[in-house]
Amino acid sequence: MEKRDELYAGKAKSVYRTDDPQRLILHFRDDTSAFDGKKKESLARKGMVNNKFNAFIMEKLQAAGIPTHFEKLIADDECVVKNLEMIPVECVVRNVAAGGLVRRLGVEEGQALTPPTFELFLKDDAHGDPMINESLAETFGWATPEQLATMKALTFKVNDVLKQLFLDGGMLLVDYKLEFGLFDGEVMLGDEFSPDGCRLWDANTREKMDKDRFRQGLGGVIEAYEEVGRRIGITF
Repeated sequence: MEKRDELYAGKAKSVYRTDDPQRLILHFRDDTSAFDGKKKESLARKGMVNNKFNAFIMEKLQAAGIPTHFEKLIADDECVVKNLEMIPVECVVRNVAAGGLVRRLGVEEGQALTPPTFELFLKDDAHGDPMINESLAETFGWATPEQLATMKALTFKVNDVLKQLFLDGGMLLVDYKLEFGLFDGEVMLGDEFSPDGCRLWDANTREKMDKDRFRQGLGGVIEAYEEVGRRIGITF
């Protein structure tokens, strides 16, 4: 497969076209950012760690019957994915109160959420990814009711698979966000899954083992990511 021109450069990944119009190459960079890009840093090994972490998780999800865009690793920091028509709606599941939920509602951080909450956000950096609902998504054409129902069902199926996976490694899957897209008309997961896009705490100590270490200046960001990976069976 031939890597061609850069299609898009995000905050931590770059997307490249290939000689196959239905396939793209994702390059995981060492860049990391927080607070809508106001805090930025390059962290050695981050691209490699997130790429291998994501590949491991995608293969677990595919084995559970969840369709994803991931196809294969081609380098330490690159993988091949399907070229999806992205749906501009993020799905967020929260198993434990943290982050934005605590700030919005004033609830106690660490409170178990039973059942888990499900929220939708518009993928729109210029407006701070505002929270939306199914009605708004349908009215403005961001997603159809059928697509939203499938996205919700898949998001909770991901929760069932990954909550147990991380719990077996002595960790709590606090919350996470997912993005979806269409490939040949099928809704499938079109996002990465790494400690950059979820919250993970040690189940006993509640130590933060995710991107909050960067957001809050706790240090040891990549070391924490690698520890999470080792606990669930990833070799870096």
